[in-house]
This record gives sequence, structure tokens and C-alpha cells, in this order.
Amino acid sequence: MNSREISLGFNLERLQEASLHEGLILGRVISQSKELYKVATSDSEIIAEITGKFRYDAASVVDFPAVGDYVMIDHANSASGIAIIHYVLKRKSIFERKAAGTGQGTQIIAVNIDTVFICMALNNDFNLRRLERYLSIAWASGALPVVVLTKADLCNNLAEKITDVNSAAAGADILVTNSLSEDGYRPIRQYVTPGKTVAFIGSSGVGKSTLVNRLLGNEIIETKEIRKDDKGRHTTSRRELILVPGGGAVIDTPGMRELGIESADLARSFADIDLLAESCRFSDCSHSSEPQCAVRKAIETGDLSEKRLENYLKLKKEARYEGLNAKQIEKEKINVMFSGFGGRKNARNFIKNKNKHSK
Repeated sequence: MNSREISLGFNLERLQEASLHEGLILGRVISQSKELYKVATSDSEIIAEITGKFRYDAASVVDFPAVGDYVMIDHANSASGIAIIHYVLKRKSIFERKAAGTGQGTQIIAVNIDTVFICMALNNDFNLRRLERYLSIAWASGALPVVVLTKADLCNNLAEKITDVNSAAAGADILVTNSLSEDGYRPIRQYVTPGKTVAFIGSSGVGKSTLVNRLLGNEIIETKEIRKDDKGRHTTSRRELILVPGGGAVIDTPGMRELGIESADLARSFADIDLLAESCRFSDCSHSSEPQCAVRKAIETGDLSEKRLENYLKLKKEARYEGLNAKQIEKEKINVMFSGFGGRKNARNFIKNKNKHSK
């Protein structure tokens, strides 16, 4: 394999899967514009589209190609010079969110990411609850999350904030970068190796584009000044995969504030709470007012933050209702309300018997 193929991730596993589709060329989707895709092959970049059969066979839009996908294309069958995408190969990781402007439906943000850098600035953007949300989504995606704390030069209590992040991001590596230093990106470079694909997520203005530019060695991604309220403006308008000099690739994505929690691994990102819950007196403890609640005890002793528990319960509730319509949400709320009675039917019988005895 040449260096380009290695950077694109054309490893032995992918080549073996591609060999099952004789007569087709292996490529990787590096950008998308409406229904056209730019696909990188071992020696060129080609504009491609999906076939009518592909569209008909797809169970949902989730099955359509996305940035980062490995696809099998046939250039010879297109009289217009546009390649045809016949198959999408198995995905290693998936980042998705609810499709904008709809009550339901999922939109794929990017796929086949090995490491996702969750960026959070150490100034006014610092928000542990948002970090917990991103970590939950990252663990569920199949990618390895790494927390990147940016703008350390603007922070007066660095040690304290790192301690807070450690408590919220157990199991994830934590890197600190300095926006004033030209080599401030170097801690990140160790994760961007030949054959690996990385991505950066986080609020706008935290320095994602600056870090990407330093990795690429060029001002390829546009950056803008911070607003007076210390928040950034969105600068990336579309998703694209870019090869990194020296090996590897980076997928640059727009600011993803709207990431839903429909695909989240709360057990991984809140493992400390689940571990404590095993010592609660009741297996279905809500950690509110039950006696002998190990979670509440940990809060009282200072071993667990009240706000961390609140966020955990909030994200669990959000995950339960995500993707449901109004009627389904109402039904689910009623089921939760009566769960202590064993369901609505038992609750009605309980109320009926109670009224009978009160007469």
C-alpha cells in the first residue's frame, strides 16, 4: 500500500471486505454536497452518486453514504463521468444526531472515526455538564474519546479545573493546550497516526479549527475572532475529511451543539454512579429520598457532586424520550409514574380498592 492508501485507512480488513465486490473500486467519502459525494481512491478524487437501486434498498437515510464511509464504486458505468456508489462497507463508529427541523429521524454526522477530541475551553465555555453529554455520545459512537482543554493561558485556576474534569471524564485521556503556543497541538499529534482518523467536537469558538490547522500545517480551516461575550462563531459550514501530512486523516465537522442523546453510553460515562447504585437498598432506587441510598450518601460525604447526579438523571430521561412523538412521550411518562405499582392496570386496581375501603 502507498502512503495515501494508508492515510485513508485502506487496511487489510478493509481490503479483504472490498475484495468481495469484484469489478468495483474501493474509495472513501471525503465530502458531500446535496446528493453528490466526493470520493478519494488510491490515486485520485472522484465525484459520485448512489444508484436508484441503492436508494430503493436503503431502509432509511442512515444507510446512505456519509463522510468517512468506505464505499465500493464503479466509474465505468457513468456516461456523465460521475462515479456510481454501489455499496457502503461496514462502519467502525458512527456519530449521529436528530435530523434538523423534524420531530423524528436521524442524521449521520460522520463515521469510521478512531479518536474523537472533545474540545472545551478553559475560559467562559467551561461546562462539565456539557462535557458529560459529549462523553456519553462519544463512548456510544465506538470512537475513543479524548478530552482537550484549550486556552489554558486564559485560565487562572487550571489545577482546580483539571481536577473537576478528571472527576467527570473517568476513563478518557485529558490533554491541555495553549492557544498562544505554536506547538500547543503537539499532545494531540500522538493520536493522529497513519491509518487513523480523528475528529474534533465541541462548542464553536473553543479552538477546534485552530487545532486542525496546526495539524495540517496550513490555514485550511477558516477561523474567526471571538465575540465580546467570549463565545465563538461557527466557522465550519460542511463536513469533510482531510489527509494529514505525515499520515492519518481528520474529519472536520460544524459545531455540534444539537447532538441528541439518542445514542449515548451513560453506563460508561457515569460508571461511578452506577457502581454506587449497586449498594443502594432498593434495586430501583431513584436516588431522591429512599432510605439507605448509597448515591445520596456519597453526595453528603462530598464524594459525588449533586450537579453530576442531576445531569445523569436528566440525560437518562432525555434518552428515554428521544425520538418519541408527543403521544408516545405522554404514554411513557404515565408508565414511569405508575411503575411503582407494577403498571397502569395495577395502579387502577389500587385506586379502586382504596376508594372502596374509604367508603
